[in-house]
Amino acid sequence: MNTRITQIEVRDIRFPTSKSLDGSDAMNAAPDYSATYVVLHTDSPDGMEGHGLTFTIGRGNEICVKAVESLSGLVSGLTLEEITADMGGFWKRITSADSQLRWLGPEKGVIHLATAAIVNAVWDLWAKSAGKPIWKLLVDMTPEALVQCLDFSYVTDVLTPEEAIALLRRQASGKACREAEMLEHGFPGYTTAPGWLGYSEEKMRRLAREAVAAGWTHVKQKIGADIDEDMRRAQILREEIGWERALMMDANQVWSVDQSIEAMRRLAVFEPLWIEEPTSPDDILGHARIRERIAPIGVATGEHCHNRVMFKQMFQARAFDFCQVDAARLGGLNEVLIVLLMAAKFGIPVCPHGGGVGLCEYTQHISLFDYIAVGGSLENRVLEYVDHLHEHFLDPVTIRQGRYMPPSRPGYSVEMKRDTLARFQYPDGPVWSDIEAS
Repeated sequence: MNTRITQIEVRDIRFPTSKSLDGSDAMNAAPDYSATYVVLHTDSPDGMEGHGLTFTIGRGNEICVKAVESLSGLVSGLTLEEITADMGGFWKRITSADSQLRWLGPEKGVIHLATAAIVNAVWDLWAKSAGKPIWKLLVDMTPEALVQCLDFSYVTDVLTPEEAIALLRRQASGKACREAEMLEHGFPGYTTAPGWLGYSEEKMRRLAREAVAAGWTHVKQKIGADIDEDMRRAQILREEIGWERALMMDANQVWSVDQSIEAMRRLAVFEPLWIEEPTSPDDILGHARIRERIAPIGVATGEHCHNRVMFKQMFQARAFDFCQVDAARLGGLNEVLIVLLMAAKFGIPVCPHGGGVGLCEYTQHISLFDYIAVGGSLENRVLEYVDHLHEHFLDPVTIRQGRYMPPSRPGYSVEMKRDTLARFQYPDGPVWSDIEAS
């Protein structure tokens, strides 16, 4: 029996994280972590639903909600079976079939964020129907079946479907061993908990000590507001985490190319593993120049890369050392998978962006699949973790000694609790009503 999508529900969900400065950095001083939250209702007798979300940081989330509503006509009424029979074709239709909607991107910005919420909800529905978590659904696919899910438009000059199949086949023999390794030990992560820019020195030190005690081997610091303050805070973190642990830095786009080079030459005394988003995320050649001038410090970026074409050029220009693909900035899992395959061809480790509500739940699946079926190595692979808002999910991430333990519940792990959806609905949920009243 086929499962038909009968309704697409979309909700504006926001969390008042600006009150505690969780998520604060040099560019985003006081974000309210938010989600454009999509539910695909079906005619399944057991009430099976697909859940997906796109992450924003507050104001403007309502625009993304409207974009989902505009796209919903391209999906409502379809059956899961006809979508999954040609997942690559489905992705191309949702991004290109309506040329008037496509014009709003194309394949970038709010319309692409909305696409991600819908597409990821479809994948969630597919995984639930198969009784598997997303990472396992992907790992169990043949190379041919996986590649059939993808749209290679505009990237065949660097990666063809045939090359992708060959790459996946080369990793196939070790998949079972790597899967067993992940189930036993988990995937290595890093924490940003001590490093938010708005935190006091006392809070930084306390959280850094807690991170060390919890087994984290990698810690990230937000920088970019003031170089002298960056130096002081880096010294604090090195005092607390020692020199045997990795320290990464994230400037969140605030510098010019030359400022990036100058600042990182000063900060080099703290031996950072990478500088993340040192300049405009659109400046591919700027990132390449920074990378050349500050080596051996690595350059990491990608959370604001619009689409697979931009990533393709990042790879071609040798503009970064760490690929920080975002699960909801790109147009859903289909496009993420294309980037993973290109990264493998170019030998660039994938370290997904995980800051934000639901992104850690998403990206654990991406990193597990990448290691087990695509990359085949843990060298320089580490997955971001922030310790905010996981309690609102039915299947929150599980961290053990600084490592992500693979989820076993079917789906994409972003289904929120009903009480959360009711309480944090914007602007009329009780949490926001109370804030407005105060």
